Amino acid sequence: MGPLIFVAETVGGITSPASKAGKHVALLQKGEISAHDVPLLFESGFKTKLLLKRIDGAIQGLGWGRFSEIEGETESANRMAFWWPLLVLGFAFALCRFLLMLIPPNVPSIDVDASDGTDLYVAPLLDDGKTKENSFIYIPSRGRTLEKVQCYEPATMKYLGFCPALRPDEVREHVAQARKAQKIWAQSSFKQRRQFLRILLKYIIEHQELICDQMTCVVLELFVQMPFKRISSRDTGKTMVDASLGEIMTTCEKITWLLSEGERWLKPEYRSTGRSMLHKTAKVEFHPLGVIGAIVSWNYPFHNIFNPMLAAVFSGNGVVIKAALAAVGAPENLVDVITGFAETGEALVSSVDKIIFVGSPDVVAHNYLRIMRNASDTLIPVTLELGGKDAFIVCEDVDVPHVAQIAVRAALQSSGQNCAGAERFYVHQDIYSKFVAEVVRIVKSVTAGPPLSGKYDMGAICMQEHSEKLQNLVNEALDKGAEFAGRGSFGNLGEDAVDQFFPPTVLVNVNHSMQLMQEEAFGPILPIMKFSSDEEVVKLANDSRYGLGCAVFSGSQRRAKAIASQIHCGMAAINDFASTYMCQSLPFGGVKDSGFGRFAGIEGLRACCLVKSVVEDRWWPFIKTKIPKPIQYPVADNGFEFQESLVEALYGLNVWDRLRALVHVLKMLTEQNTPSNSTREEMTEHEAQEPRLNHIKGITSSSSEGIQAEGAHTAYPLNPLAQGNLQCE
Repeated sequence: MGPLIFVAETVGGITSPASKAGKHVALLQKGEISAHDVPLLFESGFKTKLLLKRIDGAIQGLGWGRFSEIEGETESANRMAFWWPLLVLGFAFALCRFLLMLIPPNVPSIDVDASDGTDLYVAPLLDDGKTKENSFIYIPSRGRTLEKVQCYEPATMKYLGFCPALRPDEVREHVAQARKAQKIWAQSSFKQRRQFLRILLKYIIEHQELICDQMTCVVLELFVQMPFKRISSRDTGKTMVDASLGEIMTTCEKITWLLSEGERWLKPEYRSTGRSMLHKTAKVEFHPLGVIGAIVSWNYPFHNIFNPMLAAVFSGNGVVIKAALAAVGAPENLVDVITGFAETGEALVSSVDKIIFVGSPDVVAHNYLRIMRNASDTLIPVTLELGGKDAFIVCEDVDVPHVAQIAVRAALQSSGQNCAGAERFYVHQDIYSKFVAEVVRIVKSVTAGPPLSGKYDMGAICMQEHSEKLQNLVNEALDKGAEFAGRGSFGNLGEDAVDQFFPPTVLVNVNHSMQLMQEEAFGPILPIMKFSSDEEVVKLANDSRYGLGCAVFSGSQRRAKAIASQIHCGMAAINDFASTYMCQSLPFGGVKDSGFGRFAGIEGLRACCLVKSVVEDRWWPFIKTKIPKPIQYPVADNGFEFQESLVEALYGLNVWDRLRALVHVLKMLTEQNTPSNSTREEMTEHEAQEPRLNHIKGITSSSSEGIQAEGAHTAYPLNPLAQGNLQCE
């Protein structure tokens, strides 16, 4: 039997429910209907209360609980009846989205020639233009050849070839071509730009081994589409794992973030208008700057090129990956990869609309200062990322084996050639010995050697003579009291490449008087210093001219965050290392000698844009801007009084004062105001005519009366207009 509905009316209603209630109570007692079949729709009233009381008693007598409980279940069922369709629709929507995700997107592929042929983009030092495996060992010349950038493999010192060092006029021509192409690309849609990124992402995922193996060669091929022989060893000397972590993952994360959020952060952003502009809308628009120039470092050749390029292309600025651009209908020559020396960089800075520099404050002749000077000539914005001396802080309440593994990775990633690498380790004195022992155990298991053999943990030092600098820093620290705690080992090194490797090294008993704790080492060295309190470690961490990032480890997140918040740097990782860079929604950059400005994240993306403020009428054309009468030209006598009241009406702290001022403003707007300028003009005209008459009167009088005329002239010395008129007479 279906549910029975009792409509209980108030006193004086048209129906009495008592007789019906009696019948259904009998049915309840006989068990012919259940208590759940008796939901009531009722209104308040005396008869209703009697009816509910009678039914409630019958239900209790049958042992079914109180009627109010059954009524609650009925209300719950009614709520479910309302929400159930919505839940079904939501589940269906989520299922459809999931099924759509399973459909592979239609993304074109890039065909890049990475064959093992013999033709080189850059000519080797062979008369016939060919190259042979294991042929030449690179021997640096005493003087620099300004026409060529020589390339060699750091792990073996085998010669790879050279890239041209472009002259300033060549650089300007490249920028001019990019500027023409950018004007076309600036009109592209976000859909088109996302397709461009998907093409890149697809290529990177499908060619990870190729990219990690060839590194710079692949970058050049992607950007300029010129044949480049696959050589058995690569440009940077890092291991395949280090290349994957630092080059592939970071670039893929950057692309994925731009695909999901890039358009959102480049769309116009509406802002509040304030009290005086309520009839307006205010927004910020983000337009392309033009051609973005980037001078990037050698330590991450793939990602350091793609990082500024991705932000530039997605925001409508310059980009050039020719195969991909053809796939989405974009113009050629939108971005060029250029190579050269100081004069090449100077020409680039003076030609573009923004410059991004990734380097070091200690490079030869302080290149970043030259960049800033050249940028000041054309007043273009500059972003500088100049390295760091990041602090790695370990409190006494951590899991030592866990943190020790992170510490070693933070120091040895890319053989320590990492601008955001950990270079200063501060460990609480209570766990200092235990932590050092665990780090030494891990470091002693690390072997450095040629990366492409695949059996070594750490690769080579990229730049020549840098191993000598690292050894000098270690020797100076040892002379001042530091001690070796442990070192890794070398693999089978070629005799010509011995100087390109430096063993992972752990030093203890270090202090801030040592250059190793002050200068950016850029190598696989772990100097570990003890501290006794949070206040002390904050002071130590801030005792540096760098301020790029830091990492703080503690069993208490609150404590770790409290320490990190006091360190003067651009980024902080809590119980982790370098995680801030893998979150590509976050900006990357530092303070002090680590530079200024940000790339990556929302701030980096918008930094590639002309940020334009726009205000328009909210209810156009019904409400338009009109200058209030008291301050229209010529300004009325009560112009300032009007402004005074208007300011109080808009910004006064007391509501009643604001209302009173508003009434005064409205009153002045409705009054007929006399312009103060017209009053001044009338007074001036009257003052000018009166002495003029006196002057004429003086002329027709006797000579003695002429003195009176002269006196009449000087009777108005404070009226320059009147004086001027008299002089004209």
